[in-house]
Amino acid sequence: MNIRTETGADYEKVHTLLTRAFPGQEEAILVQRLRADNSFQQELSIVAEENGKITGHIMFSQAALWEGGHAHSVAALAPLAVLPEFQRQGIGGKLIEEGKRRCRSLGYPLVFLFGHPSYYPRYGFVQARNYGMEMTQFTVSDEVFMVAELQEGALHSLHGEFRFHPAFEELG
Repeated sequence: MNIRTETGADYEKVHTLLTRAFPGQEEAILVQRLRADNSFQQELSIVAEENGKITGHIMFSQAALWEGGHAHSVAALAPLAVLPEFQRQGIGGKLIEEGKRRCRSLGYPLVFLFGHPSYYPRYGFVQARNYGMEMTQFTVSDEVFMVAELQEGALHSLHGEFRFHPAFEELG
């Protein structure tokens, strides 16, 4: 399996993957909107490829953690998708770990997500509200609002209100 940066030649295959992995078009539309934004970082859109077939995709986008009047630049993980016939083979985990490594190298202190509470903790994600993080942009339970520390001490030194990129608000 090859984990690599997505290229323009992958866009159609990733679109197909997203529509197969999720019901509806929301995730595919979100990825298109994030790619079109000036803040898009190509190296944070990552694919898993096996024998020339795109089997998985993950995207990280720039987000903000507002503390008082100051916004800390943080990352958001969404979406993560693996073709149904390739799920439960470790592809998602490899994409998460590579994405976290790239986010860390770009200087992001934290990465946030909404996700399954029994899956993401194995990759270092913890409940964000337990660390003084809030979310008002969307209504979500404590169990699915998670964060992972990318820079040592960031979970204890940064607090505030997390906000996804505005492209997330345009869905639905």
